[in-house]
Amino acid sequence: MHRRKFVGTLGLGIIALGLNKSVLVSGGESPQVSITLDDFNWFDTPQMTAEARNRALLDSLRAHSTQAAMFVAAKYVDNEKGQKLLDAWDKDGHIIGNHSYSHLKYNDVTFERFSQDILKGESVLNKHPSFKKLFRFPYLKEGNTVEKRDAMRAFLKAHGYRNGHVTIDASDWYVDQRLRARLKVNPNADLSPYRDYYLNHIWERSLYYDDLSRKVLGRSVKHTLLLHHNVLNGLFLGDLMTMYKEKNWKLIKAEEAYTDSVFNAAPNIAPAGESLIWALAKETGKFEKLLRYPGEDGEYEKARMDKLGL
Repeated sequence: MHRRKFVGTLGLGIIALGLNKSVLVSGGESPQVSITLDDFNWFDTPQMTAEARNRALLDSLRAHSTQAAMFVAAKYVDNEKGQKLLDAWDKDGHIIGNHSYSHLKYNDVTFERFSQDILKGESVLNKHPSFKKLFRFPYLKEGNTVEKRDAMRAFLKAHGYRNGHVTIDASDWYVDQRLRARLKVNPNADLSPYRDYYLNHIWERSLYYDDLSRKVLGRSVKHTLLLHHNVLNGLFLGDLMTMYKEKNWKLIKAEEAYTDSVFNAAPNIAPAGESLIWALAKETGKFEKLLRYPGEDGEYEKARMDKLGL
């Protein structure tokens, strides 16, 4: 995998110096972003119970008066406690989407197995009033061959689903992994460096994908940011939303974001998947120097976090 050699091309190297807000408002257009979260893999940690994390996420969204989309891998809520935790998202009016049952990587299994796993997930999730037929592929892998890609697109359409695409991909899951490893060794560790790294990482990726959107489509789309139901976001989701506002990005509801016409696109690439913006750029064949595969991965963050001692 290639490191971030393309960052300089996009002019993102100035992030470390602190970006001027005017950089974000190209032609007077303030970017718009919605919060989407994946998995719903709840568990207790010594510092934060599953209930506390769930409540912290919901409280942060409520404090910023926004509605998220939660894409649930149903195996995590196929039990009484998981259902109770998910009920709280229903009550607050957040979208509940399908992220399959078992969280399989489609590229690694057959169409038959994966499609049945989607329906199994639906059978667990569709009892919730906020459930909508939005499907997000685990790992953002939508088929490693044209045949598998097209078979799944036809299957989703036949079952009334839309693709719950991501436009801003990121690796918050990896930062969370490193943060929890530190807490396991030192429960009283100072977490502010992890917060700062997380915010800078999401900011950097937001700028990259928004810039790519403008290059490919000539405009800034209504973004869907990929995050996870994890300890990191339980601690710092509120800080992230505050950061966006301070940078003149507008927080919008996930339901509004998915009204953007870009989400009707079906990029003709294989392997299929990654951020929708990445896939559209790949389809043109004009932006190879700006793309890496996979679009995001913990490997890209490892050296930097190692250097910082995180």
